[in-house]
Amino acid sequence: MSQLRVFYDGQCPLCLTEVNHLRRLNKAAALDLQDINANDFGQRFPHIDVVAADRILHGERADGTLIYGLDVTCEAWQLVGKGHWFSFLRWPFIRPIADLGYRFFARHRHRISALIGRRTACDDSCQ
Repeated sequence: MSQLRVFYDGQCPLCLTEVNHLRRLNKAAALDLQDINANDFGQRFPHIDVVAADRILHGERADGTLIYGLDVTCEAWQLVGKGHWFSFLRWPFIRPIADLGYRFFARHRHRISALIGRRTACDDSCQ
């Protein structure tokens, strides 16, 4: 297994944009990027609750430890050599505010995508 498996929403245009950036930078194969909407996802990853993973980004380290939200984002970018872009989000005085902002974003990511002109890969039922 890679150093970090990231379970992302492949129907979210903003999520896909970030995953595609990570994919391009993942030269050392440190990340294993998995779409939670894949037909066989539940069979391959029965320990991951798809509904929960759709609510908040999930990651799994090589040792099996699950991490969530901005911890996944920051660790993924660190592993592709761009952690300095996001490391400030884990500073003690910024972390609670960043996590609150992330939870808002995660809940409304499809609407936010539509507002900024990104087409969504799903219908209104995923908003």
